[in-house]
Amino acid sequence: MGEWIIMASSLPLVFDAPKRGMPPRHLADLDSEQRREAVRELGLPAFRADQLARQYYGRLEADPAKMTDLPATVRDTVGTALFPPLLTAVKHIACDKGETRKTLWRAHDGTLLESVLMRYPDRATLCISSQAGCGMACPFCATGQGGLDRNLTTAEIVDQVRAAAAALRDGDVAGGPGRLSNVVFMGMGEPLANYKRVVAAVRRITSPAPDGLGLSQRSVTVSTVGLAPAIRKLADEGLSVTLAVSLHTPDDELRDTLVPVNNRWSVKEVLDAARYYADKTGRRVSIEYALIRDVNDQPWRADLLGKKLHKALGALVHVNLIPLNPTPGSEWDASPKHVEREFVRRVQAQGVSCTVRDTRGQEIAAACGQLAAEG
Repeated sequence: MGEWIIMASSLPLVFDAPKRGMPPRHLADLDSEQRREAVRELGLPAFRADQLARQYYGRLEADPAKMTDLPATVRDTVGTALFPPLLTAVKHIACDKGETRKTLWRAHDGTLLESVLMRYPDRATLCISSQAGCGMACPFCATGQGGLDRNLTTAEIVDQVRAAAAALRDGDVAGGPGRLSNVVFMGMGEPLANYKRVVAAVRRITSPAPDGLGLSQRSVTVSTVGLAPAIRKLADEGLSVTLAVSLHTPDDELRDTLVPVNNRWSVKEVLDAARYYADKTGRRVSIEYALIRDVNDQPWRADLLGKKLHKALGALVHVNLIPLNPTPGSEWDASPKHVEREFVRRVQAQGVSCTVRDTRGQEIAAACGQLAAEG
């Protein structure tokens, strides 16, 4: 895949970063047939392909030296060929009594990225990155302001999930041993700008063993700022993941500024694509709306948002209001609580479900829009 560049106003947005620094292939980059071929290339019996996959996906083991059912004589060879170093944890930072944990990862080439694990009484959710940085340039988001470094590989995406699942299983997160239940592609990057690898990662995350980690597709959310053609393409993949669209305002005039990609695909085009996704999958679309004081929190915008969403999606939509999370140097702030409550009331009055998202991790810069991967 080469570079896919669009022009948002005068700003070029690179949809596929150069392949510099991409690591060698990893087991998690391969589907079942490719895995079998890789094993054959190593001169190993065919059954080793599923054996290795069960170690990685089932036992959450990424170090061949610890795969005791693999002959010691081939562990180094397998490690070099199929388990190259992917992500090294630089540091963990926790808050919420340890139940929210942000991890800074360093890739093989020094690229930095972050993921956030959030533990609740009834579930454990991992927010993962699909790119190092982001090229969408939304001015209220620290990640977008930092620019795009590069795409992550399928394996780099999947390994964030494997590592979190292992940490929960082993009791390394406050609350004792547990199980990862939900994955959201809401970390660094625009997932649909790394389309092929993200879809492959979703399949690895949701396929049953030995082909994947076995999470329910309905427990996976893929977020986008509104790449309309990619939304339609995702709808045709036969997946049942939740689509989350970061809309942030219902009018094109303001959205051109808040979400520069809107210069390419208007609010109507984005909502039409979202309707196509809802119709194809039967899944309710989530609309993400960061509420910013005196910028997009006016009563008339709440009314317009409710009207447009009701017309485009009917009952197949839910609005997640997100109080704006502070980022260094930003002049913008979250809306007052009374404004937030009125906004919710007005959206609901148009027949659209609307709630305020429980924001976690602000104090460790782990909340939405705060990920910047600083060492």
